[in-house]
Amino acid sequence: MLKRVLIANRGEIACRIMRTAKRLGIETVAVYSDADAHARHVAMADQAVRIGPGPATESYLSIDAILDAAKATGADAIHPGYGFLSENAGFAARVAEAGLTFVGPTAAQMEALGSKAAAKEIAERAGVPTIPGYRGADQSADALKAAADGMGYPVMIKAVSGGGGRGMRLVTAPEDFADALESAQREAASAFADATVLIERAITRPRHVEVQVFGDTHGNALHLFERDCSLQRRNQKVIEEAPAPGLSSDVRDAMCDAAVRLTKEVGYAGAGTVEFLVEPNAGDDGWYFIEMNTRLQVEHPVTEMITGLDLVEWQFRVASGEALTCAQDDIEISGHAIEVRLCAEDPAKGFQPSVGTIHGFDTPAGEGLRVETGVGSGDVVSPFYDSMIAKLITHAPTREAARLALADALSATTVVGFPTNARFLRALLLHDDVAAADRASGETPTTLDTGLIARDLGELSQAPISHRAIAVGLERLFESPETPTGRELPAVHAVWQARDGFALGEARRETRSVLINSAPQSVEIAWAADGLSILSSDLDTAGATSDAASPVTAVASDDRVFVVDDLVHTSFALPVAGNAEDDDDAGDGVIRAPINGRVARVFVADGDTVADGDRLVVIEAMKMEHLVSATRAGEVSGFSVSQDQQVAERQVVCTIVSDDDGSAQD
Repeated sequence: MLKRVLIANRGEIACRIMRTAKRLGIETVAVYSDADAHARHVAMADQAVRIGPGPATESYLSIDAILDAAKATGADAIHPGYGFLSENAGFAARVAEAGLTFVGPTAAQMEALGSKAAAKEIAERAGVPTIPGYRGADQSADALKAAADGMGYPVMIKAVSGGGGRGMRLVTAPEDFADALESAQREAASAFADATVLIERAITRPRHVEVQVFGDTHGNALHLFERDCSLQRRNQKVIEEAPAPGLSSDVRDAMCDAAVRLTKEVGYAGAGTVEFLVEPNAGDDGWYFIEMNTRLQVEHPVTEMITGLDLVEWQFRVASGEALTCAQDDIEISGHAIEVRLCAEDPAKGFQPSVGTIHGFDTPAGEGLRVETGVGSGDVVSPFYDSMIAKLITHAPTREAARLALADALSATTVVGFPTNARFLRALLLHDDVAAADRASGETPTTLDTGLIARDLGELSQAPISHRAIAVGLERLFESPETPTGRELPAVHAVWQARDGFALGEARRETRSVLINSAPQSVEIAWAADGLSILSSDLDTAGATSDAASPVTAVASDDRVFVVDDLVHTSFALPVAGNAEDDDDAGDGVIRAPINGRVARVFVADGDTVADGDRLVVIEAMKMEHLVSATRAGEVSGFSVSQDQQVAERQVVCTIVSDDDGSAQD
């Protein structure tokens, strides 16, 4: 067995791997960036080594820094986790050259299967069905466009070295191909240092089903059944479950057998996932291989819960040279498991990533519930890494029981400090089509497909602020003559700030200006003996109700009050003169960064003339690209950012000066 393993990853991934390593008596080494100096995985490890500043390219993606850390701590193995360098064949080769054990497949196996194009050729040799497409060496825009035109739209552009939906674009019309290709190649080059893409015929409304496989160095390979990952947004998995609902036993057997054949074709050793698209209403033959992930997956816990196995332990044992001790017939499905990815993002704002300090983090506990996380109260979510802060997984005898238990677990989860997708996840679990899959069988097709979220996004992402949340937030904000930071409120005698309901006549009323979710609002409130009530506000709270039985969480920090009511997160603050958040930028041409992140692309320069809607910059944060466009026609003035620069949310990018502005006449 391995003696000391360095985990070349962070957060919940590193914590998950350490948990099994400690149980097996393997010492652990954590690596961390400056942004993660106080992270949970650092405290959990036996040793920890700093490897660089916050950006992943300068820390977690630095092969030299990781190998130096392994050498300095005497590690005999490196576990890459999932993400970052986990599918980097060059990294696996460097680890082996350094005389260390790489906990995963060999560099040669990664190279053979890591490229989507090469993997499809291997799959075809193994008799595994693949989607028709173009995988040619000519990567010119003209050749790729001709291939797409030839197979007909819609088509899918995919980065050959991709994963996690990065470098992937759906194109429905010829005129959209050029922009989609440029975006996919740029994202692929940034994420994988490889801009090569392939083109495939797009299958409309497919299911995404993947098979967990495992191989050892003794020629053995087997599967641990399948998972359904059809509930996706922008090709990113949102909910995963095992087994796949509504899959006939014939299709399950055929798909799992095909995955094992592919695994054996390259003598694969370690954990891997063979992914398929399932075409609707196409019978038992309507499924196609799309790629193989040569690593452990984020969603592996659902497989562990239905099989009772620890896949990380299997990884360590295979890396130590042990043979698989299970035969295929020894592995059985028990019950149903579902996983959700709790992310720091705001569905009501187009899933804009959230960053900041976690002022409160609470998850429930109970039989059949598993929570995987690498953060806690007081930790900071930075813009440098993935937005996922936790995974919640439930296991129950039936899919319905697991689904409803997970919805209840989300209702009992509290994250204070920034919005999350918790309410969106709960709405998705309770969606009629998701619930209908409880009753799906091999003869009754499931209602799940990869486009479900996009079709009903408006309904799923609703997060109305309730009257109760506003009342609690403002009462906490106004509860004393001082704000949480000790700054005095606008000149009002202390007696008028008292909460005792004192009044010479009717209940005391006043109109106040506040910032609610950083937006200026005017509210009319009344103070009475039983507290504060809202008489009117700028906010449209029609229909914004919450479960009266559910608790409301209110936390004051610095100059803000955060309220969580029925999974809706709201921040309250008082306007401060000169505060950028109190500036009314609408219509004045000031362009601000929508999120903390890296400037990935610059389209304009100072003095350029732009039209309303023209592209200005692309800002990348937490695996997402955010296009910043001109809000009106005019001349670009004061352009202040450059490519690869880190920017803060609401940082001024430039100003669009219109001919109608008085300043234009100066």
